[in-house]
Amino acid sequence: MAASDKRRLLKAAAAARRRAVAPDSKIKVGAALLTRSGEMVTGANVESASYGLTCCAERIALFRALTSGKRNFVAVAVVARAPGGPMPCGACRQLLAEYAPAAEVWVADSRALNSVKTFLVRDLLPAAFVDVPKDSD
Repeated sequence: MAASDKRRLLKAAAAARRRAVAPDSKIKVGAALLTRSGEMVTGANVESASYGLTCCAERIALFRALTSGKRNFVAVAVVARAPGGPMPCGACRQLLAEYAPAAEVWVADSRALNSVKTFLVRDLLPAAFVDVPKDSD
């Protein structure tokens, strides 16, 4: 992956972070997905007073991308003001395993975008539930 793509994606995630709606936790997270063709789609977390309805930045970016017809994701950047950067939650890992299984995940603190942790989606959720068996009845 080109260093320029990485910088561009991290900056897009940091910009998306500023649009987060986090009145309760005050933890603003931004995410940006990169397709093989170079398109970017961003998202930011949105909290609800009913905590179970809160949605992470990664899922919002992924849902926006998928419903816009985008596929073939090669990377996702996740940025928040958090030491070492924010790690995707289990739900985000599951959806990334389904729709971006070969993607790199770049995690960074919004105050230190040059210090990036890199992971592969498949390593973040080994043995992901992606193949649903057909009912034999």
